[in-house]
Amino acid sequence: MEPEGTITVARALGLPALHRGLPEVVSGQELLDRPVRWVHAGEAPNIAALLKGGELLLTTGLGVGPRPAEQRAFVRRLADRGIAALVVELGPRFRTLPGPVVDTARSCGLPLVQLHREVPFVTVTEEIHTEIVNEHYALLRQADVVHRQATEVLLRGGGVPEILRHFAAFAANPVFLETPDGRLLYAAGPDGTPPAGAADPLQVWEGLRAPRAAERPEPPAGSVIADIPGGGPGPGAVRARLTVLPVAGPLGPVHRIAAERTADLLAVVLLRARQEEELAARGRGDFLTDLAEGRIEASDAPAQARVLGFRPGPGGPLLPVVMRLVEDPRPLAGGGESWAALAQAVQEELAGVGVPVLLGVRLPEGRVPLLAGLRDATERSAVAERIAAALRTGVERAWPDRAGARPPVVVAGLAVGWDAAGAELRHAAEAANAACGAPPDRGWYDVRSLDVDLLLWRLREHGDLAAFVDRVIGPLLAHDRTARPPLVPTLETYLRHAGRKAETARTLHLNRQTLYDRLARIASLLGSDLEDPQTVLALGVALQARRHVR
Repeated sequence: MEPEGTITVARALGLPALHRGLPEVVSGQELLDRPVRWVHAGEAPNIAALLKGGELLLTTGLGVGPRPAEQRAFVRRLADRGIAALVVELGPRFRTLPGPVVDTARSCGLPLVQLHREVPFVTVTEEIHTEIVNEHYALLRQADVVHRQATEVLLRGGGVPEILRHFAAFAANPVFLETPDGRLLYAAGPDGTPPAGAADPLQVWEGLRAPRAAERPEPPAGSVIADIPGGGPGPGAVRARLTVLPVAGPLGPVHRIAAERTADLLAVVLLRARQEEELAARGRGDFLTDLAEGRIEASDAPAQARVLGFRPGPGGPLLPVVMRLVEDPRPLAGGGESWAALAQAVQEELAGVGVPVLLGVRLPEGRVPLLAGLRDATERSAVAERIAAALRTGVERAWPDRAGARPPVVVAGLAVGWDAAGAELRHAAEAANAACGAPPDRGWYDVRSLDVDLLLWRLREHGDLAAFVDRVIGPLLAHDRTARPPLVPTLETYLRHAGRKAETARTLHLNRQTLYDRLARIASLLGSDLEDPQTVLALGVALQARRHVR
């Protein structure tokens, strides 16, 4: 990668000041893309000792020396110094370049240019230096635009993932945020969904780490790395590292400058407590969502999950679980910082479940998806019970201000393999949305028990569903809005006990005669026979449907 603020030898030769000298490339035609860091003019025999490398050296040849051995040594020392090119103006000292000068330049791989017409070296120096400064300024302006756009993303409510995705789009290459010891926190590609034939960022990371799993490998040549300061002295001064890999195309100086400025912005965001855990949880949440929405092939999913730290036992099934926050927690728990607390607390609670767990968070939907690794399908219910308890405890720990609020909904899918894990995650997530209106009387829901609720939830925007509810139980709902006691709870309990009146009376703490009177009142309001199976079915569906009608 070229240093910032450079131009190439070819571009320098095309500028007016040098072009007027009729430059002729004598050797190194294939090396004219070398960067020119600076221009120097000199005639001393030991001129190489005064150079640092990357210079375009202008000379009339007075310091080259008269003997072939001196000429070869002069050129060799310049090549060893790493200058960009040697430009010799023909004139009184040399009418043509000596053979030893040309041969040595060719053997050393040094671009050698002769000027057939005299040019003022001061004009050449001034013009090239101006071009270098302008080039550097243009890079700074471009990097400043990227930094300003990233700042706007942050001000609009975005966080580290949004900033990284923005930077990945600018670099047109995958971007990674890792801890100083090499643990991946977040990976972002140029697009939300990799185009056909493009590698997923997690696959790129896995490929980089796999050859040297026992130690932290260095990124490939041409990568850009920027340290994110943590504010502490010594090793703690680096909180994370931003790495850009040249997978889809080469990276230039502007990418390094923009990465350094983005790293400074990320440092400010990461100063907030526990942001790393939230970021890692959001990265895992993005992976689980991509898996659920079919953007990750089932064959690629196990390797990508390993990158994120999920290593279930070989051959065992996976248990998809989704927790859905029924109420928006942000007004109650302090916004974005509360999600970091939630991720940390839930992760700690899940550590005691006894099975491998891959936990993610999805802020836009208020959703926490996870995959658990089971030894066999028979432990599904027991593990789901423990996971649901850990999730709810984590919410209570992280957000004590939610005390008294409705507990989150937890839905466990079926125990499946990687080939069906995505579809089952999606099913569980939709079922969790549908269960938000259900009575909060269960620690967790089996996804199979929510099939009717899910069907009704999918029809929630359809006008016929509201009309159905109004037609079947509308008079009963109207009664409960103006009269006491309400009758809907009586009907719900009666249907839940399959019409068994004694059990219904015990649950409602009523004597039988009072229950009989209420059931008769319900039948009269609805004009229905509560003993008819079809009527009972319609009433049960209508009572469930009213939770989803707006």
